[in-house]
Parts: sequence; structure tokens; C-alpha cells
Amino acid sequence: MSQHDHSKFSRRQVVGGLMGSMAVAGMVSGASAAEGSASSAPNAAPPLTGKNPLDAFPKPPFERQPQDPPGLASKMVPRPDHGEKSYRGSGRLTGRKALITGGDSGIGRAVAIAYAREGADVAINYLPEEESDAKEVIDLIKAAGRKAVAIPGDITDEAFCQKLVNEAATQLGGLDILVNNAGRQQYVESITELTTESFDKTFKTNVYAMFWITKAAMAHLKPGSAIVNTSSVQAGKPSPILLDYAQTKAAIVAFTKGLAKQVAEKGIRVNAVAPGPYWTPLQSSGGQPMEKVMKFGEEAPFGRPGQPVEIAPLYVTLASAESSFTSGQVWCSDGGTGTF
Repeated sequence: MSQHDHSKFSRRQVVGGLMGSMAVAGMVSGASAAEGSASSAPNAAPPLTGKNPLDAFPKPPFERQPQDPPGLASKMVPRPDHGEKSYRGSGRLTGRKALITGGDSGIGRAVAIAYAREGADVAINYLPEEESDAKEVIDLIKAAGRKAVAIPGDITDEAFCQKLVNEAATQLGGLDILVNNAGRQQYVESITELTTESFDKTFKTNVYAMFWITKAAMAHLKPGSAIVNTSSVQAGKPSPILLDYAQTKAAIVAFTKGLAKQVAEKGIRVNAVAPGPYWTPLQSSGGQPMEKVMKFGEEAPFGRPGQPVEIAPLYVTLASAESSFTSGQVWCSDGGTGTF
């Protein structure tokens, strides 16, 4: 309704409407009082419905739990919460087709669950050794009544990246959401100990794969499509033991901002999410020294690591049509540190 239309309402109509509303409210209030309801006290405050972020999820110390990379969520103690039992969708992604890399565990798993419960069909990529975790995700997607596609394989191989995108688009019947989430993180105390092989593998996993997969996806993405990349607070606040990892996450920020401008004319949006300390297998499988894993997240203002379910809503929002004017942005979730 235009401002001109609003002006058609007379003062009498507005006042009359207010009086009518007050009368209805008075009748409801009177009925409650007549019933003797204790909740009808005039100054009663409504109950709080939000979680207290300080104690909503487990805090350190955690037990010692080393794993070989890439690690499994099923072996973590406590087991991460990806929203398996708690996430409730509201149809925000109904009919959409999404490909998520690293969708077997951690943030990728939480996003896959959320997308399915928001109405999207979902394809996930993961390494073959992560099959047990991936099977759980596939079952959860199907339980949400959506199509689930499992595509195992190594994204450090360009040919596989092209195959991954084409297979996902074929099996889903299209592709309009791409989530570049898979990542490699292995701590090294000194640059003198960081091998070229390890450096190269981190860049191949975190940067090259994102480039290859996104490039292949452009043939399928139509106006209204969305790309969401996973960066990190490490992009702006690098840890000394994550020299190569932090560089890749900074590269993802630059890639996101540059690509957003390049594909704007195609009606495609590109954004990134920058997680802080999140409780995922990335940490316990060589991403941090075990002493730090046992205290993981304690330095955050909330005194704990985030659980994957807590960041999934950002990925939903950035992929949804409701965010149609949002592109080239980096949204951070770090437990109150305020890195970005």
C-alpha cells in the first residue's frame, strides 16, 4: 500500500480501530481475571525463551581425544551438536538444490541438516574415509523428506571437482546453492617445519578446490543462485601455528568479495561465513595441539566453543531469497570476540 493510500484513512477510522482493539483487549483481560488466572497479574513479565549462550552447550576442559585426519564427529567427546534433534525448518529454502563440500561432519553437516529441513534437496561431498559420518547425514536428509546425494571423493583433484559438480547437478535436477566448506587444517609450530607438501595440500583443499568447484558450478547457477564460502577468523587474526591455514582463509575472503562483483550482473550472490572456535573434527585430528583441544574455546567471551548447529542459520540466511541484496559480505560467528 502506498503512502497515498494510507492517507485515505480518516482520523475517525484510526481512532475507531484503536477503541475496538482496546475493547477486545479489555474483554480478554476481564475473562482472565474472572477465571482467577495467576498469570493475569498486571505487571507480570513474559517468560524468557532464548538460551543463555554461556551455558547452552558444553564447556572445557574436554578429555584428550586425538584422531588421525580427517577425523570423525562420531568419535568426539562430547559429540558435536549439528542440529540432529533441535533444528526446525520453516520452508526458507523450499525447492532449492544445494551442493555442500565437507558435508559429513562439523559445520558442513549442520548446514546440510538445516538446508534439508528448510526444504532443499542436498548433495554432500566428503572423503571416502568419512563414509560412516556421511551415511548419518544422508539418512537425516532423507528423514526430512528431501533428496539426498552422496558423492565421495578428493577435491584436491581438479578432474574430480568438475565431476562432483556435474554429478550433483544431474542427480539433484539442477543446482542453485553452492557451499564451499571443506577444509584442511594441520598445525605446525614453526615455518621451518612446514613442508611444501603440507603447504600445497592445504592450499589445494581450501583454495584451489573452491576455485575449481565454483568455476564448474557457473554453468549451472541461474539468477537467484547463491554461493556461500567458509572462511575463518584466522583470516583476520592468524594464529602463529596455523600459518598456511590462515593464508587460505584470507584468500577465501578476497575470492568472495571479488567474485561477488564479477557475477552480480548474472544475478548470483556470493558471501562467506567466518567461524571462530567451533567444536568439529578439524580440531582434534591435528588442527590444534591436543593441549589446546582440551581447552578449546575457553578464551572466547562465552567461555566455550561454538557447536555447529549454532552457525548453520547464517548459511541458511545467506542462501535464502530473503537476503537478495546481500553479496560480497563476510559474516562472523566467534562467541563474542568480534574479530570482523
